[in-house]
Formats: sequence, C-alpha cells, structure tokens
Amino acid sequence: MLTYRRAGVDIKKARAVITRIASLVHKSASAQVLKGVGGFGGFFDFPQGKYKHPVLVSSSDGVGTKLKIAVLVNRHDTVGIDAVAMNVNDILCTGAKPLFFLDYIAYSKLHSDILLQIVKGLNRGCIQAGCSLIGGETAQMPDMYNQGEYDLAGFCVGVVEKERIIDGSRIEVGDLLIGIESNGLHSNGFSLVRKVFSKAELKRYAFELLKPTRIYVKPILSLLNAKRYTLYAIKGIAHITGGAFYGKIARILPNHLNAQIDKASWRVPRIFKFIQNKGNIPEDEMYHTFNMGIGMVLVVQPDKASRLQSALLKFNLKSFVIGEIVKGNKQVAINF
Repeated sequence: MLTYRRAGVDIKKARAVITRIASLVHKSASAQVLKGVGGFGGFFDFPQGKYKHPVLVSSSDGVGTKLKIAVLVNRHDTVGIDAVAMNVNDILCTGAKPLFFLDYIAYSKLHSDILLQIVKGLNRGCIQAGCSLIGGETAQMPDMYNQGEYDLAGFCVGVVEKERIIDGSRIEVGDLLIGIESNGLHSNGFSLVRKVFSKAELKRYAFELLKPTRIYVKPILSLLNAKRYTLYAIKGIAHITGGAFYGKIARILPNHLNAQIDKASWRVPRIFKFIQNKGNIPEDEMYHTFNMGIGMVLVVQPDKASRLQSALLKFNLKSFVIGEIVKGNKQVAINF
C-alpha cells in the first residue's frame, strides 16, 4: 500500500520538529508578536502612533551555494544568520528598521537536529537584527535535492518614515564613501570558491568560509537616529553582495554621478588574496564578485565622515574612507 510517508514525506515527524522549533523562536519575539509559529500566518501588531507616515520595506533572499560547504562539513548553526543578514542588511539600505522575518527551508530528507541547528541560527540572526522570527515553511520535497542537501531562504519586512527614506537621490559631487569592514566572504561568490578549491581544501578552510554574514542593523540605525549627525548626513547605503562594488554601489547613484574607489584605502583580508591567487582570478573579477573586506558602503557628507567613523568604532566596526563621488554616468571606477 502506497502512503505519503512511503513516498518520502513524513508529516508526523515534521509536526514534532515544528513543536520543538516553536520553543526556540520565542527568544527573538518582540511584544508586537501576537502568536507563536505553527498557524496559517504570523501576527505582528504594528506599533500605533510611533510613525507619522510609515512606509513598509520588504526583501527576499537566500544563502546560495554557501550551503554546500555547510553540508560538506556538517555544520549548520551559522547559515541561519546568513539568511537573516542577507535580507535585513538589504532593507537597511533604505533606512528601514526590520520588524519581522520568515524563513523557507526545503529539503528531500533532513534530520531534525540539523533543522534545529538552522533555526537556532535564524533566531540568533533575528536577535542581532532586532527583529522577530514569526514563522516560515519547512518543505519536504523527495527527489528534489541530493541526499543531505537543502535550500534556505527568507523574507523580511521593515519600516521607515517616508521623509527618512534613503534612496541615493541626494548624493552629490564631493560626497565621501565610507566602507565598513565585512566578516569574511559573507554569502556571495561561493560558486566560484567551490571551483577554486578542492573538496579537501573546502573542508580545511570551512571555518573561515562559513563565518556568518555580518549584520549591520543596530550600528547603522544608531547613526541614522542620532541627532548630532543630522537627518541627511548619510545619503546612500549599499550592501556589498552579488555584483559587489560595481553592481551594488552603482545601484544607488544618480544618473549623472560616478563613484571613484581607491582600493589602496583598506587592507584586503588574506582569504580573498588566497582565493585570487589559487584560482588565477583577474583583479577586476574579484571586485565584481566578492566584498573584498567591505560589507557595507555609506555615502556621506564630507564634514560628517570622521564623526560617523568614530561612532562605528563604538560597535567595534572598523571603517575606511574608500572613495568619493564625482561627475559621471552612474558607474563605479576602481583604480587598479
């Protein structure tokens, strides 16, 4: 007799895991979360009166092939942080504060302890970002993935006052670019990394490669909310992910301006140089693919740059003036 369980989907086991997950996610829940996970939807009570003209900002993103390294070394406690970071850092670029996050985990057959490790990471990421993990989906899909493999993605919603939206439109000639240090590769470029290194080398360097994506929410929001920097000190924010410097910084530039970057203004971490030398990768390709040690870029008023950098140091974040805004046509130029 054929059953859903024999076909590869064990609903009873999935329910048991969800019960265990529910006890974890309450750690990131704010007072606005009305119910725990497990229902048909997550409830979030939007704070009344806190905003004059609130605008909701959303993002959806995944961890990508970094997951293959997690599977290779059977370490799954950090990829949840990556999933949160890729989303909350993106909406942060608009000036938005993340409110809540939902995850999507799909697998062919996954052990419950691995699933719990992933969710622990998701919860830790939400705590770091100051948002609530209010739900998600764990999808059993037999034959869709290779044995032991899974996919992990997420979705978040944040809020920003309409008058405080950051979209790059106020950027002008002479503004400076502040690059904030990354925590390694973050979650981009891993398809290339897996071509550069052998399986044995991926295992050997897994600790470095699996460092979770840095979450910049609390430090950047502290800058945006500090009156001493004025509302308009930060004119643009770029999260350096896929497309890296060329793709992400160009996205926030007005059509008549360029960003000129001096790559000698910061020290590129050894892991990137190692990847470049091992794979014989052109310099230009590296800055198209990897963050090269810079995870977030702020475009700021020149007279506020040093004060903003000093404030970032209070969060143990190093930063560098990596370039300036010049006349152009929405391009990014790096001096090689």
